[in-house]
Amino acid sequence: MDTKARRRLPIGLQTFRELREEDCYYVDKTGFIARLLDEGKHYFLSRPRRFGKSLFLDTLKELFEANEPLFAGLHIHDRWDWSLRYPVVRLDFGGGHFGEPGYVHTNAMAQLASAGQDNGVAVEHDTAPERLRDLLRALHAKTGRRVVVLVDEYDKPLLDALDTPDLARANRDYLRGLYSTIKSSDAHVRFTLLTGVSKFSKVSVFSGLNNLTDITLDPRYSAICGYTETDLDTVFAPELAGLDRDRIRDWYNGYNWRGAEKMYNPFDILLLFDKREFGCYWFETGTPTFLVETLFRRRISSLSLDGMLTSDELLSSFDVGAIATEALLFQTGYLTIRDVRDRGGVLRFRLGYPNREVRQSLNESLLRRLVQDGTRQTANSDRLYDLLEANDFDGLKVLFQAFFASIPYEWYTNNAISDYEGYYASVFYSYFAGTGFDITVEESSNRGRSDMAVRFGGNVYLFEFKVVEQATEGAALAQLKERGYADKYRASCERIYLIGVEFSKETRNVTAFEVECA
Repeated sequence: MDTKARRRLPIGLQTFRELREEDCYYVDKTGFIARLLDEGKHYFLSRPRRFGKSLFLDTLKELFEANEPLFAGLHIHDRWDWSLRYPVVRLDFGGGHFGEPGYVHTNAMAQLASAGQDNGVAVEHDTAPERLRDLLRALHAKTGRRVVVLVDEYDKPLLDALDTPDLARANRDYLRGLYSTIKSSDAHVRFTLLTGVSKFSKVSVFSGLNNLTDITLDPRYSAICGYTETDLDTVFAPELAGLDRDRIRDWYNGYNWRGAEKMYNPFDILLLFDKREFGCYWFETGTPTFLVETLFRRRISSLSLDGMLTSDELLSSFDVGAIATEALLFQTGYLTIRDVRDRGGVLRFRLGYPNREVRQSLNESLLRRLVQDGTRQTANSDRLYDLLEANDFDGLKVLFQAFFASIPYEWYTNNAISDYEGYYASVFYSYFAGTGFDITVEESSNRGRSDMAVRFGGNVYLFEFKVVEQATEGAALAQLKERGYADKYRASCERIYLIGVEFSKETRNVTAFEVECA
């Protein structure tokens, strides 16, 4: 590896000045800034956590404050008038926890007071909207230039309080009043960008700021945050030596917001280059407790997540007490857009896991929640890998029987199951996905769809699931054979195994595990 060409990895850096002055790797996003300035004035952007939103806002701040040396060699350098310096008000709700009543007011007032002090103006109001209004007016009058307003993690005061709906609504209403000030002060505003993880409905948060242009799903801005394949091959070329390029793509690539290219999460890539080994770096930075509990409460099968069909309206359906499952999974980064279909002018989106990291980690979390014994679940996953590697099918049957027996009795009594076959199949899927296997569900052939296909060690394992109370004995294996599900794989693998798995809803366990080599 050519160490002379290597630079500092900007792990955890959200400050553009430090990144540039310390000679860190930097993916130039200033071309997107130029387009934003050319095409509008007030913008909103939603992206999952750790995708570079804060760094992008800080880049905007340095640009409007005319810190020219930081932009040497970047796209926007020769396209910007460096003689103009604009006042900037930046609000960041990323700090603190907003689960206490009244804290959002305390936090907002402190930030506005600091913004006034930093710019040498005093504002005295005891309410945040009025203080922001006077701050914008005073800065415009003092400098002769309109103000740039940047809001980072605009939605955190709502997300922190989702477990307390009344407080979440109070925080939402407070923010609605604060953000509406930006529109009523439009004569004093040069540019606005609000960013966050979630996209709360305009009616709930932005009813007073309805002139925002939402660029979240605008294909022109799909790469505004994150890294592309080209970025890895050019900017980070010195870091690639010794790493399997296809494996990097499998583990971390796959995020999409209707753009031509799939995106990488910067946090994953930087830690991979630092540690030189693959891991679930992004997933481990945030425990998806709320997400997992929501999926269980709504009886969402893990099988249904990969391939979920939704609309633009549902992807934006996010409000206190009314969070669509699709919106929750998409906006938090656990699902992404696989493809877009135009149905007579109405867009439909097919969602799926973005990459191996998310598929594996989320399913592992779902299993841990089901078993409520992380140690046992980890041991079982490790055992599953060894058994499949050895093609020990008797051992697999015993393993899954032991697993289903370990699910607490209370889980069944507290959760009504309407689709037993789907439930058992989803548990199998989560186990294989959580262990990191290459899985396809309901893969089509010319005679139907097998329930699950697993590719491993050059072999393909085709699964069909049945509930014995709803089918004749041996029906699962018989269906695999009769419909010729194996035919499409014959030229691409060493061996094909047909595995018919049958369950009993009375015993709540596996009753048959039949295997044939096709």
